[in-house]
Amino acid sequence: MKRYFLRKILIYLLTFFLAVTIDWMIPRFMPGDPVTNMIARAAINSNAASVMYEYYTHVFGLDLPLWQQYLNFWGSLFRGDLGISVYLFPTPVVDILKRAVPYDLALLLPSILLSWIAGNKFGALAARSKWLANTVSPLSYVLTATPYMWLGSLLAWVFGIVLGIFPIAGAYSFSLNPNLSFAFIWDVLKHWFLPFASLFLVGFGGWAIGMRNMIIYELESDYSHYLTALGAPTKLIRKYAFNNAILPQITGLALQLGVVVAGALVTEVVFSYPGIGYLLLAAIQNQDYFLVQGCFLFIIIGVLLANFIIDIAYVLVDPRTRAGMQGESA
Repeated sequence: MKRYFLRKILIYLLTFFLAVTIDWMIPRFMPGDPVTNMIARAAINSNAASVMYEYYTHVFGLDLPLWQQYLNFWGSLFRGDLGISVYLFPTPVVDILKRAVPYDLALLLPSILLSWIAGNKFGALAARSKWLANTVSPLSYVLTATPYMWLGSLLAWVFGIVLGIFPIAGAYSFSLNPNLSFAFIWDVLKHWFLPFASLFLVGFGGWAIGMRNMIIYELESDYSHYLTALGAPTKLIRKYAFNNAILPQITGLALQLGVVVAGALVTEVVFSYPGIGYLLLAAIQNQDYFLVQGCFLFIIIGVLLANFIIDIAYVLVDPRTRAGMQGESA
């Protein structure tokens, strides 16, 4: 088991190195110049602009050779320094991310976990209920095939504009000051609900379909027929079927994390929700190298860490994996 985890850690470290390197390269292949855009927003005369361009190019380290910029990037990264934002100069990127990350966690964690749990439970029920299979299951196919942006826009139009139940932009009303009062918390929850619902519904549909198909496969397998012939209780057979069917769903969760995070980024843009996605769009539009790098770095670390946790969970849940690891070590 020790060898297994060491191999996994090595793979994740290599993946992290390659992903962060690509993260550093992407902004520098973008057309345009971040310092030029920054000075253009200041609307100053040409003489002052040339002096400011030279000064800020030196401040951001963009006058150095690319190889030296790359080495400086890794050195700063290990010190916890992600640079200064060009778009929100002179605010450090770390401070900007600290304000955005809580919104992402509040949106992603509940939507991923609740959609996975509810979708698997519903899929298991639909596998043995013709009424659910014929009525609600088709809706699951529609939900999982719907792009996050379309579903978010539809929910915003129906519940925000037509019915006026939920707000459709921001994390809370601008008229309120952040505090721990019931009025402010309730307002935050109302702004949070539609982005959450968009992510939850798409994920729910996919997990429900996957679990229903897996349960049907397990109930038609040889061991299920053998247990039925022995007179085993139906409840016991369904329990074994569920335990076996949940394993591919755990693997699927690891594979779908990147897709869900990408969906969350788009959803935040639709609802102007102040998370990493909304921040990333502004950084790209303003060619802010350092903020783009910081946003992608958070996504890389989050996805890799979540996948590593899922790998550990899979080992704990699946006895066959543990048995294989013990045989390998022997």
